[in-house]
Amino acid sequence: MNKLKPVIFIGDKYGYTNQNTTQQILLLKALRITQDPKKLRELIGVKTVADVYRTLDKIAMRKEYHAALAKNGITFDYVVENIKHEIDHAEKASDKLNALNMILKSIGLDKYEETAIGGGNWEEALMKLRTAKEEVGGEIIQVDYEVVEPLMPEHIRIAKEKAIIEGRSLYE
Repeated sequence: MNKLKPVIFIGDKYGYTNQNTTQQILLLKALRITQDPKKLRELIGVKTVADVYRTLDKIAMRKEYHAALAKNGITFDYVVENIKHEIDHAEKASDKLNALNMILKSIGLDKYEETAIGGGNWEEALMKLRTAKEEVGGEIIQVDYEVVEPLMPEHIRIAKEKAIIEGRSLYE
């Protein structure tokens, strides 16, 4: 229950999507340092102290929301179990692919780019998940694999060599 994912609030009174999950995470970390609302405002980068209180309210609502879901039997285990059932019993390959895509998106492995918080890419996120599972005592299956790079076509290799030579001539 301590590592709950944020709820995304959509459609506020200004008519735009309000996703301040970064501010929520920063606020939780900043609360370890100080309880002063003015200092918290500076630490999380909001304009007013009222924004600090709004962010605290959203954190509280998120916690209540997750508690209500768990009380009604909708846990992450339930969601993953049903997604797995859909994968195992999908009639169309596209349904199976969509379910697998959903899982990749949920753990942040759908894009190969720097993440918004903490840096790193999907490989680092996967290693963090692996070490977290090892700390909990889960079973990790060791998989060794070898990457075989395909041969580069001759015309592409020659074009790259020409580009390198032309690039060197620009600096000489």
